[in-house]
Amino acid sequence: MRLDKFICKSTELTRTEAKKLLKSGEVRVNGEIAKNAAMQVHENNTITIDGNILTARSSRYIMLHKVADTICSNVDEIYPSVLHYVEVDKAFDLHIAGRLDADTTGLVLLTDDGRWSHNVISPKKDCPKTYRVWLRNPISEEKYPELVAHFTQGIQLQGEANLTKPAILQLVNENETAQEVLLTITEGKYHQVKRMFAAVGNRVVGLHREQISSLTLGDLAPGEWRYLTAEEVALFS
Repeated sequence: MRLDKFICKSTELTRTEAKKLLKSGEVRVNGEIAKNAAMQVHENNTITIDGNILTARSSRYIMLHKVADTICSNVDEIYPSVLHYVEVDKAFDLHIAGRLDADTTGLVLLTDDGRWSHNVISPKKDCPKTYRVWLRNPISEEKYPELVAHFTQGIQLQGEANLTKPAILQLVNENETAQEVLLTITEGKYHQVKRMFAAVGNRVVGLHREQISSLTLGDLAPGEWRYLTAEEVALFS
């Protein structure tokens, strides 16, 4: 964890105030004056301010049912941040472990534990994310097996050197306006789901993240949130 972030988690100081404190030379790490805000510190380090040992608050792990027209960002832009929905102290100190587009709904994980969120979002961890996808063009029964094989082998995205990692495509049902499928991926490239279907000549008209690993929204209504249980946190530890 960055030293300035550790100070914020151990005091009521803002990130700006923590950096000013560091410049003043009042912070020591293992007895040595530390002024670098980006310095990485760990649980076994002794960090003090004026001789007082700092102890970071416990990390927080939250799931949110994201609604449309909100953004996964710590600042408001054209749309408001999803963090407005999370009624906890210093909500904007949290970060989003795996962002969704403004028009995408569904499961979002929030935390202030950087190592934990890395386990969620890093492609090397192969953490599966399942999306319910509504498509402009229905997929015929004849075309379906070919598409399943294509997604399993990997899709060549525009502007990418390598194929996507193997993905699982499952047919749900068909109606007059859209084809509904489930897609499970283990990456999080920019607009990945939309780009994958664009690469095979289709267009995503609706997108909802249903599951991350074995974690689902359950009965959490749109806009609602809750803390994860210890067992749920352990899924990504």
